[in-house]
Amino acid sequence: MPLATVNDIRLNYEDNGSGEPVVLIMGSGSGGRAWHMHQVPALTTVGYRVITFDNRGIPPTDVCADGFTIDDMVADVVALAARLRLGPFRVVGTSMGAYVAQELALTHPDLVRQAVLMASRARSDALRAALARAERELHRSGVRLPARYQAVVQAMQSLSPRTLDDEQSIVDWLDVMELSTQNEAGRGAQLGLEPMPDRRRAYAAIGVPCHVISFADDLVTPPRAGEELAGIIPGAGFEVVPDAGHYGYLENPEAVNKSILEFFGNAG
Repeated sequence: MPLATVNDIRLNYEDNGSGEPVVLIMGSGSGGRAWHMHQVPALTTVGYRVITFDNRGIPPTDVCADGFTIDDMVADVVALAARLRLGPFRVVGTSMGAYVAQELALTHPDLVRQAVLMASRARSDALRAALARAERELHRSGVRLPARYQAVVQAMQSLSPRTLDDEQSIVDWLDVMELSTQNEAGRGAQLGLEPMPDRRRAYAAIGVPCHVISFADDLVTPPRAGEELAGIIPGAGFEVVPDAGHYGYLENPEAVNKSILEFFGNAG
């Protein structure tokens, strides 16, 4: 993946396929390569050009340990699109990446043809806000939890009961999660974006065609949050993917890819 200097940072990105461009924006703690397991092949096979990248906080993109804002992340996407001469493009984001996509659609509607918003919301509720504050406090305390413990907690928060109850599958997931520890400075910087403020009034002004995908077993961003978001954005579609937790794009990729491609096929 090449490194490009955009918006005053070094950003690691990858550009695959040819055709109309789609930018995929990953959630917190994961790199852009996560899209390459399922979504990149599905999109390039049907003729899209797909751009993935590592967000701020995920090396080899600059960590920006002093912190950053959602506006900085939106500006990163805008600058990368300009560098690659994408013109208007489609965007898919999940979790934090969907937050970036929502703000991008709101502030740069001329750049976004369509937006798919997965595992997303318009605000933090009391429980998720408390979790975000607790995670920031834990990080700032300097306590370093064992990687295996972190992997188990992450699995229980992010995967569906179907996956958790599949003994071979969960062993594989735990191994991957244990090895996928995030740079601590980058993790702290990304945690600074939470809890999410209430953006309900702002998102009512989004004019870009949007499709919201929630995952039925998502504990981090439950379907009711996605349904609320879809109800706020004028004309937005809404779908709940079954047998999937917060990592639904990896757990049930066939259903997720079908939903994305059907929405893109409805472009005017």
